[in-house]
Amino acid sequence: MHARRVAAVALRQFYLYRGSPTRVVPLFAWVAIDITLWGFISRYLNTVTTPGYNFIPALLGAVLLWDFLARVMQGVSTAFLEDVWSRNFLNMFAAPLRISEYVMGLVITAIATSLIALVTMVLLASVVFGLSFLVYGVALVPFLLVLFLSGIALGIAGSAMVLRLGPASEWFMWPLPALIAPFVGVFYPVSVLPGWMRAVSRLLPPAYVFENMRAIVRHAPWQVSDLAVSFGLSVFYILAAALFFRQVYRTAVRTGLLARYSAESTA
Repeated sequence: MHARRVAAVALRQFYLYRGSPTRVVPLFAWVAIDITLWGFISRYLNTVTTPGYNFIPALLGAVLLWDFLARVMQGVSTAFLEDVWSRNFLNMFAAPLRISEYVMGLVITAIATSLIALVTMVLLASVVFGLSFLVYGVALVPFLLVLFLSGIALGIAGSAMVLRLGPASEWFMWPLPALIAPFVGVFYPVSVLPGWMRAVSRLLPPAYVFENMRAIVRHAPWQVSDLAVSFGLSVFYILAAALFFRQVYRTAVRTGLLARYSAESTA
């Protein structure tokens, strides 16, 4: 893997954002709307419920963490789709570029774009709604790490799906965070789910994050073992997604689908 080629993929995305305000604004606009909406909902719930429980760190904190995962995933998938929309994907691999270098470039792009979203959310949540991240303590670091890795895995897997099925299938990729949200218990404990959903949630790294986040808000100890399991699952899913992307790419090259990559389907 050559660092210069990886940097070139990321640099292309930087030039796209630099030359287009319409690409820059969504990086922070939608998360700002989410934080503002849920921030006022949390304030309202604090006024109508029994004093003593603060919805700001429980509800608004959950929204912030979940939005962070979604933005990481979109950072990878949107960078990939930029090449699809501009019909540039075939050109990328006409150069001596390895698939691993291309994917790493997408990951670097996701790091940059998700940091912009995270800073926006943190500023709004803390300055406007008084969310103190000291509530979560040092656990906030592994929380963000697990969610970041999970978002990367989702982004790579979603991009591979679009590569295999064609650009029209991007509408299958955008709902991925929403599809797993009911299983990971973003706003409620996993214990309220039926048995089969709880079994699925144990395979999803974000579920461990949100369970331990709620434990911290209740002033209960958080489980290091849970976060270790979630970290291991996240790494496994990233490796699996990368292998899936590589296999899809090789199939597309071998069968000639890559050369016929159109606006509809390569299936």
